Amino acid sequence: MPAPKELDPSSSLPALYGAKLRKLRIRAGWTQRQLGDKIPIAHSRIAQFELGKETPSRCVSDQMDNLLGADGDLSDLWDHLNRFPPTDAYRKYREYETKAVAMHKYQAHTVPGLLQTEAYAREVMRQALPWCTAEEIEEKVATRLARKSVLTKDVPPLLWAVLDEAVIRRPVGGPSVMRDQLARLLEAAEAPNVEMQVLPFEVGGHAGMGGSVTVLSFANAPDVVYLEGGTLTEMVKDRRSVARHSHRYDRVHAMALPPQASVRWIEKAMEEFGTCEPT
Repeated sequence: MPAPKELDPSSSLPALYGAKLRKLRIRAGWTQRQLGDKIPIAHSRIAQFELGKETPSRCVSDQMDNLLGADGDLSDLWDHLNRFPPTDAYRKYREYETKAVAMHKYQAHTVPGLLQTEAYAREVMRQALPWCTAEEIEEKVATRLARKSVLTKDVPPLLWAVLDEAVIRRPVGGPSVMRDQLARLLEAAEAPNVEMQVLPFEVGGHAGMGGSVTVLSFANAPDVVYLEGGTLTEMVKDRRSVARHSHRYDRVHAMALPPQASVRWIEKAMEEFGTCEPT
């Protein structure tokens, strides 16, 4: 019998739900088929739930919670899953992010999620999602922070981030929050698997003006591209389109400051934020 597929509960809420379900099922001493028979539901569906590839209905989730003695844990996770349903593109991106060997990003407006501090992430969420309650914002922040494990696993991917000057200059959350966020960027830039560049305003127009772009590369699969513009997201897999968007990234990358000069640029910006608060 093949070993069960490894789960990364930090990769997404569906993955967290699946990991919790698998843990509870194994604790109960049941196979996927045995659990499915008790509901009843096909055991292949249980497998999909555990892999985070499918979300059960509320009724099925509550049944599994009761059968496995979860004391409401599965039902609570189900509520979070359905309160913040991700777009198909974003769900697929999160899956790809955990498998990538390299991530080349141009960020037009915000620091990459993998490098955000808690305070910065909270302010980004609060501004971008004004209809969410404080509790909902905290849940989304926790999910974003959990993704950081991607950069610290045994064989982490390369992250090469090109940050528009607006990302550095805009005082998201105020000077103190931005100073801490820039310090986090400088810390990240010291890691051997992280490269960082700044694209200054003085370069004028550039190929990334349509929005943020991420090119994901894999050990044994073709590259894919993830696009973000406003509230719209798109996952691109067609090879011709991937090549075109990769070309866009390459042009932005070529116009940006070199990594060492970018670090000095961020250090200077950090000092400027440090002088913004009253003494």
